[in-house]
Amino acid sequence: MNSQTPQIFKYNYKNITISGLPGSGSTTLLDMLREELKLDGWHGFSGGEFMRAYAAEKGLFDNSKRVHHDASHYEDDFDRQVDFGMREKLQEEENWILESWLSGFMAQQVPGTLKVLMTCNEDAIRIDRIVNRDQISIEEAKEHLMGRYKTNLKTWSKLYAKEWQEWVVDKGTLSAESPIDFWHPDLYDLVIDTYSSTKKATKEIVLNALKEKKSTS
Repeated sequence: MNSQTPQIFKYNYKNITISGLPGSGSTTLLDMLREELKLDGWHGFSGGEFMRAYAAEKGLFDNSKRVHHDASHYEDDFDRQVDFGMREKLQEEENWILESWLSGFMAQQVPGTLKVLMTCNEDAIRIDRIVNRDQISIEEAKEHLMGRYKTNLKTWSKLYAKEWQEWVVDKGTLSAESPIDFWHPDLYDLVIDTYSSTKKATKEIVLNALKEKKSTS
């Protein structure tokens, strides 16, 4: 008997992506879902963890500061290999929870994927989370947070302009006049503000969407 067969009926989706800017709680959600779903054979992958390991191997990661580098530190071909590797998993495999800045974008037009966007409407909370996570000063966190966002957006907007047109504009999700925004709410199935939602509540929102019975009428 195929061990995957029962899950066709148990879950509404084959895979999950979690996206969000630093400090939004995306990695925390990944860890919680990975633990919750592991007995059913689900696996988790963090793009941040992968890039951190790669940066350390290449001498790009400063362990004394524990900060993440922006996309400009990596070759475009490498970025695309990692990102399209995630898309391939979503298209060909099951029971993956993929967490990265762009995992939700890479899941556009891929059937059976629950796309979750994590937000935090209070910047001070995001900064505080980064300070505690990376053990850096508030000023370093602010500078690093905004710097990464601007650099990554600029880099990825050029790198994925063709895909944005094909997956988002041509499919009618957003108009051609809309600026490229990989974290636009319309690209996602669930948008969760972790400023107002607790860790437990956030996990339950995702699990409910994953498991809730859909009307057959």
